[in-house]
Amino acid sequence: MPGNDRRHGALRRRGRKGPTKGSGGNRRRGLEGRGPTPKAEDRVGHPKARARQRAQAQQERPSRAEQYHRTRERLRVSRSSEIVFGRNAVAEAAYASVPFSQVFMAAPAEDDERLQAVVRRAALAAVPVVEASKADLEALTGGAAHQGVAVEVPPYQYVGAADLLEDARSRGRTPLLVALDQVTDPHNLGAVLRSAGAFSADGVIVPARRSVGVTAAAWKVSAGAAARVRVARETNMVRCLERLQRQGCFVVGLDPRATTRVEDMGLADSPLVVVTGSEGRGLSRLVRETCDLLVSVPITGSVDSLNAAVATGISLYEVDRLRRQAQGAADTGTR
Repeated sequence: MPGNDRRHGALRRRGRKGPTKGSGGNRRRGLEGRGPTPKAEDRVGHPKARARQRAQAQQERPSRAEQYHRTRERLRVSRSSEIVFGRNAVAEAAYASVPFSQVFMAAPAEDDERLQAVVRRAALAAVPVVEASKADLEALTGGAAHQGVAVEVPPYQYVGAADLLEDARSRGRTPLLVALDQVTDPHNLGAVLRSAGAFSADGVIVPARRSVGVTAAAWKVSAGAAARVRVARETNMVRCLERLQRQGCFVVGLDPRATTRVEDMGLADSPLVVVTGSEGRGLSRLVRETCDLLVSVPITGSVDSLNAAVATGISLYEVDRLRRQAQGAADTGTR
């Protein structure tokens, strides 16, 4: 009909981009995904990943023992030498003219008279003073409180018990010796040396086996008393005590079960050997049988026992007090 111009039949609509033959595999690859989710330790920035990195770094870091040996080798410290550290211990060693091989300092000497004394002693003996870092001193001392100074000293020179006795008598003193029966803690030995120096003991006797020696830890705890109080090392403690008995000494053992108190001891003004047992078992059977007298330190509190160093210190104080009391009475009687 005139005026009706519409086309008859269906019309194909074309898209804007036109017909395509395919995606080229892009859609298929997009649907494949990225695989399984990685573990937390493998994700960058995750707390567990950072913790694993820190643990790996800690494992790769050399151990304290390795640092100790590496530092000693780098600073040319002899394998047989001991390292004495701490300002009091080093200063006392200097005052006692203990031979130094090297002095290691990580602190200015101008700020402390003790360090100045060490530097003067090193200068007089032509001993090198090495400027060390705090890390070096921590490695040399095993992480202990070195206070910025340490010295290399030769191995400790032990004497015999007879030497201690002879030296005391040559100085006109009534001998007072301390014997440690299988004490293995160096801190106890250091504390005993300090008490021995404070209460005028003439020396300390230790066994050659199953006992502690004069180590760096003992030096430190003794606050330098190891340089002033001599230590004897004997192969057999029982035979040593028997020899001292034959030479006129009385042997008094510390035993918490003894009925005689240390302040009631009537042998204080005689040549005396005070024997202290190990930290756990006390006096051994043979040493206890060798003693002329067993005494105890009275305890009034809730604590059951005292350790070796404390018991020895109290006993030496009581012996020194009884001796001074007897000497005062003797002086009064002669007037």
